[in-house]
Amino acid sequence: MTATTTDEVAAETDAVLVRSAAGGDMQAFEALYRRYAGRVHGVIMRLVGGQGVRAEDLTQEAFVRAWQALPKFRFESAFSTWLHRLAVNTALMELRSRRAQPRFDDDEDALEDLGMLDSAGQGTALSMDLERAVATLPPRARAVLVLYDVEGWKHEEIAAELGMAVGSSKAQLHRARHLLRGRLGVEA
Repeated sequence: MTATTTDEVAAETDAVLVRSAAGGDMQAFEALYRRYAGRVHGVIMRLVGGQGVRAEDLTQEAFVRAWQALPKFRFESAFSTWLHRLAVNTALMELRSRRAQPRFDDDEDALEDLGMLDSAGQGTALSMDLERAVATLPPRARAVLVLYDVEGWKHEEIAAELGMAVGSSKAQLHRARHLLRGRLGVEA
């Protein structure tokens, strides 16, 4: 007899809840929401740059999309993996829509000067935690950094998802890491 792991039990529980929710059981979907809302919100928050209200809206949007797509879920991957990918895609669509706005490119330069000196003339980057520092990165650099370093995507996947060349993905990652080190006061 083999012992089941916590991950196996969670996957089985998810499967039961997903099947019920796909059949219209709102309580099952609410259970899935409670189980995954924090993770979904976290990845969206990291990708869109710490904009709390917008991240909340996008989290809700991701769960609405999940509700709508559940009947087509084929159990080819874990529900958590599928939902995570859906959340990332929701955040990336937001970043694409920002890029379509005229301010997107100007926004990258404007963020370069964000909060570099406090009232005593000290660099505030030293007091920033990592999440806040990542949130101040230019949107494309932040997206590449989060997808590559946090989410474990490959440059080819990032390039395809963000509509850029693989070399651009690598350059944006280098830029993001450089800016992050500067904002945190870390020597290269």
